[in-house]
Amino acid sequence: MGTGRDVAERGAVDGMPVDGEHLALDLVNTTFIRGGLRGHLVDVLVEPADLAAWVERHGEGLDPASAPPGELGPAELAAFLELRRALRAVLTAVVAGGPAADADVAVVNGALRAAPGWAELPPGAVGRAVPRSLAGERGRVLLARVAQAAVELLTGERRDSVKACPAPGCILFFLQQHARRAWCSTSCGTRVRVARHSRRHAEE
Repeated sequence: MGTGRDVAERGAVDGMPVDGEHLALDLVNTTFIRGGLRGHLVDVLVEPADLAAWVERHGEGLDPASAPPGELGPAELAAFLELRRALRAVLTAVVAGGPAADADVAVVNGALRAAPGWAELPPGAVGRAVPRSLAGERGRVLLARVAQAAVELLTGERRDSVKACPAPGCILFFLQQHARRAWCSTSCGTRVRVARHSRRHAEE
């Protein structure tokens, strides 16, 4: 996972500390550290049922109802975890200001090519565009939608807004929508401020 922690505790999809940022970031943020610098790694995507719950939770971005029917099994989970690993590596490189590794970029692009898609006009040309895909497998289509969201983010105007939380022990990413936001969550900001306060008192 590239987090520096080998063993992950299983977490719940609805218990993620940061969610609703951006579809690609939300996938990467399914692994997080609970407890700060001396905490432990938590993974909310351990079983296929976890992936199904994550997909349903992110219905607005993924539009799962328009994807082909089918189960999300171990193979689909493995594909999502590989995309998550590659996206974490790419995001880490982007935030650091350097180029991402070709192998990680290839994973993202490969997910896109596996399910080429397009958007169609809805009936009567009223309402939102309707996503369509050549692929008949549900997992491949949904995977491609996450990869497409990542490409749009990292090649668009919001690329420079992608930030890695600077709180010690945190491995989450967020979109800095306004200049005053410095942390992925209020809990990370509070933890850092408390640590600074404690250090100042210790020095005094």
